[in-house]
Amino acid sequence: MLGLPEALLIIGFGGVIILGTLLLRLPWTHQPGKVSFLNALFTSTSAVCVTGLTVVDTGTDFTRFGQIVILLLIQAGGLGIMTFAALMFQFLGRRLSLRSQSVLHGSFFQQDIGVNFKTMFRRILWLTAVTELLGVAVLFAALLPQAAHLGETLFQSVFHAVSAFCNAGFSLYKDNLVEVRHNHLFTIAIMGLIVIGGLGHTVVHELWQRAECRFSRRRDRDIDCRRLSVHARVVLRFTAILIVGGAAVILVLGLTAAETSWEARLAAALFQSITARTAGFNTVDIGRLPLASLLLISILMFIGGSPASCAGGIKTTVFAISWAELRARVRGETEVRLLDRRIPNETLWRVSLLLRLALLWNIVGVLLLLVTEGARPGIGMHDVIFEQISAFGTVGLSTGITDKLSAPGKLWIIATMFVGRLGPLTLAMWFFTPKPGPVQYPEGKVMIG
Repeated sequence: MLGLPEALLIIGFGGVIILGTLLLRLPWTHQPGKVSFLNALFTSTSAVCVTGLTVVDTGTDFTRFGQIVILLLIQAGGLGIMTFAALMFQFLGRRLSLRSQSVLHGSFFQQDIGVNFKTMFRRILWLTAVTELLGVAVLFAALLPQAAHLGETLFQSVFHAVSAFCNAGFSLYKDNLVEVRHNHLFTIAIMGLIVIGGLGHTVVHELWQRAECRFSRRRDRDIDCRRLSVHARVVLRFTAILIVGGAAVILVLGLTAAETSWEARLAAALFQSITARTAGFNTVDIGRLPLASLLLISILMFIGGSPASCAGGIKTTVFAISWAELRARVRGETEVRLLDRRIPNETLWRVSLLLRLALLWNIVGVLLLLVTEGARPGIGMHDVIFEQISAFGTVGLSTGITDKLSAPGKLWIIATMFVGRLGPLTLAMWFFTPKPGPVQYPEGKVMIG
């Protein structure tokens, strides 16, 4: 039987995707003959799942109204469908059920649902609004010197600020952010929004809480101002490692022949290291990157962002726990430790299950795409693998084959974006219900290694 929390998430995301598809099919949302029903479904799914893969040009094939619809879909998908449901309930003066609150806490807090739910929920909305408004202000200042029309520049700033914070990767420019790559204030603002959006509401909320505790005269006895939680420290440490390490390796492997100076290469490497795990913006031509760089970016896309964030992938915490478990098993240790804390067996089991499901889905996806797209000219195996992992990680980077996909290929990528946003574990819990009553079978010895 379908559990209520999983049902709320799956039906909520699916319903908004269908609504977005119908809106994007309206005659006044797109240029005549530019957006078919399949392309509208693809765009709506990519926006709600904050992926950024596109089969039509967002800046030219959609009207301003269509672009606003995409912007609203990105915001809805970034914050989560249940967040907007809770917001509407508050506007109507009604209370969420404990079940619904548990879904929100599973998405955002990882705490007991009775712990100051309303205050934390409002703070998340406030953090989102403030961060995006600050992003709009900085992006507008960055674009202002070259602005021909203030209204258009303001809308571009709003669109890219929301897209960056929600880790969506949608851009109004034809070549994504390649043409503005030398506008350093613009790219720095985009990187900052991506990082904040990819840390997760839990960590951002905790950082704000600690900042308030440190700098205000009123001290909260329930909060330790000196130390972040284990979850926050794991997220921050491994986010920094992946950003710096990814940029260094990409820089060594080479970006593109178009970048001649070391400053430009360093800026491009840092930007792609940040955006590869979650957002999908690009300041270089991804299709021209060396194969080694594409492989590294694929690994970063597979890892993704952090839990309770707008990002997809297996998440930084799963990567950290997997690394800690590998280290412990190789050393012959019975306990898995991370930052001087023991990881519970239940968490290890969920991490192992999530990794296996993610690998299985992507292997099947690559096989299907090779069948449907492999015979097409100009599409190699590395393009297919990159596209599949980008969709699963809800990243949105592509070597340039998205708009060339066949109808079956587009439908599979749509399904992959949906699975990547909700998480394969959530869908597995929907499809497979545990059997009651444990049965113990005799042991069987199998040789390994």
